[in-house]
Amino acid sequence: MLIDTHTHLYSEEFDTDREQLITKAISNNIKRFYLPNIDSESISRMHDLEKKYPENCFAMMGLHPCSVKENVEDELKLVKEWLDKRTYVGVGEIGIDLFWDKTFFKEQQHAFKTQIQWAVDFDYGISIHCRDAFDEVYACLTSFQKLPRSIFHCFSGNTEQANKIIALGNFKLGVGGVVTFKNSGLDKVVKDISLEHLVLETDAPYLAPVPHRGKRNEPGYIMEVARKIAQIKEISLQEVEEVTERNSNFILVNKKPEFLRGF
Repeated sequence: MLIDTHTHLYSEEFDTDREQLITKAISNNIKRFYLPNIDSESISRMHDLEKKYPENCFAMMGLHPCSVKENVEDELKLVKEWLDKRTYVGVGEIGIDLFWDKTFFKEQQHAFKTQIQWAVDFDYGISIHCRDAFDEVYACLTSFQKLPRSIFHCFSGNTEQANKIIALGNFKLGVGGVVTFKNSGLDKVVKDISLEHLVLETDAPYLAPVPHRGKRNEPGYIMEVARKIAQIKEISLQEVEEVTERNSNFILVNKKPEFLRGF
């Protein structure tokens, strides 16, 4: 079975054909989709999708770094309320993003560290967003004596950085469509790193793999990622499926969520 550890299937970009895409993916043995939250505006759509596909779609709860603004405390309060209210499969999508704007860097650090601690408290895995901020993310992570199980989502660094993350313990690298890009350099990292440290993702609707690059990413395209990894490592597609499935289940809670904790 193929597992998409990071997809925004609740996005409005899927409103016209979401059901068909999910049904087709499931029929092609892509049967589990992990849904990272963005902010307060995405929660209801994410929950609705999870309720419609309780055996296939699993929600995380968190505040995306690009949504960290002046109202960060209000957003974090809502995240904590939901974590207290019901079960999730992980905390995410959390991290630091300095690509567009560094105005709220300190607030991003605060939000990231706060949510890491919540993941530790709830014994959840986390999905880490890192863009133009590897050193900053790494500094936050190494400030903790105890870290949660983690997926370094959409990893796009080099082999040295990959090894630094893996050395933290219980960390997997999320590999998506970027691995199929000709000049990404990610193929070398995938070749150098053991499959035991990798999980699959789409980040749909973003970062579609070749030959769909530049178009909307879809659940079924994760097969292109799996094939590319198999090609790079000169192993079977079946081995990629089996090992990445096991890796995914190690990080994220693999169970149907209890929608109201305590009831």
